[in-house]
Amino acid sequence: MTILVLNGPNLNLLGVREPGIYGSQTLEGILAALAPTASALGLELHHLQSNHEGVLIDRIHQARLDGVRGIVINPGGLTHTSVALRDAIAGVDIPTVEVHLSNIHGREEFRRHSLIAPVTIGQISGFGALGYELALRALAGRLN
Repeated sequence: MTILVLNGPNLNLLGVREPGIYGSQTLEGILAALAPTASALGLELHHLQSNHEGVLIDRIHQARLDGVRGIVINPGGLTHTSVALRDAIAGVDIPTVEVHLSNIHGREEFRRHSLIAPVTIGQISGFGALGYELALRALAGRLN
């Protein structure tokens, strides 16, 4: 069963960008740490990070054609601004879990509203890199 892990703008800077907020682990480290969990759950992971909204939207559209069964997405700053990303997720009808490393509800006011959350099966925020593993487990539970 294939799961797509998407990461939005600036997540390529994990480990360097504001480690007090986002942690010191790199995106590559987070993805590598997911591999054993995915294997234990019988999941095959595909991943993409892009700083470009359209690239993420195109990959979500392609996921439907590829038979992807679930999506884990950390939309980064697009969480609060992208109607187009929200519509792409709604349009493909693939169960999606939104992940944030920090607790977006405890941060600046503009970060507290997600345009993405209403079209997902759930949102996990504030648990750092563990949020990705929790999202995988939630998807596996929903899909099995």
